[in-house]
Amino acid sequence: FLKTIKRSGLGKNLFHELRYDINGNLKNDFVLNWEFYKEAMILITGENFGCGSSREHAPWSLLDFGFRCIIAPSFADIFFNNCFKNGILPIKVSNSENDVLIKQAENKKLITVDLQEQTISCGSKVNINFEIDPFRKKCLLEGLDDIALTLKKSAKIDDYELKLKKSRSWLML
Repeated sequence: FLKTIKRSGLGKNLFHELRYDINGNLKNDFVLNWEFYKEAMILITGENFGCGSSREHAPWSLLDFGFRCIIAPSFADIFFNNCFKNGILPIKVSNSENDVLIKQAENKKLITVDLQEQTISCGSKVNINFEIDPFRKKCLLEGLDDIALTLKKSAKIDDYELKLKKSRSWLML
């Protein structure tokens, strides 16, 4: 599944060995195959999530499947950073908070994440605050990836290139 350079189409392969049997049929005992969770946009998972997923294909597959937020007690560093680069919000919570959220999800309670307020809620019973780097928060809220951030500075880049062309014309072809 990692041979592609396209960001789309990987969702069907997400957690492949867990979701499908040897014949390619959906397994009835895997939570993401259950009707209630098929449209979930928040994934609550265990510690060190994304370990072994240093390529961007991991967040691409999560995004293509429909997830916009991953909640876990801890993440693999490269995966954590790749999530932000691909518009996914990874949230670190304590083990006890994670256990509460998993229990709520198992009871089919709607869980909501508010990035602006930096809260996770489930009705009036659960309200968890989370931390996020202000720059990363701004990028997620404004839908800015590395290319969009560069394009926001295109006027400054153009000015720099013009000055460079005038002062060092031999560098410009």
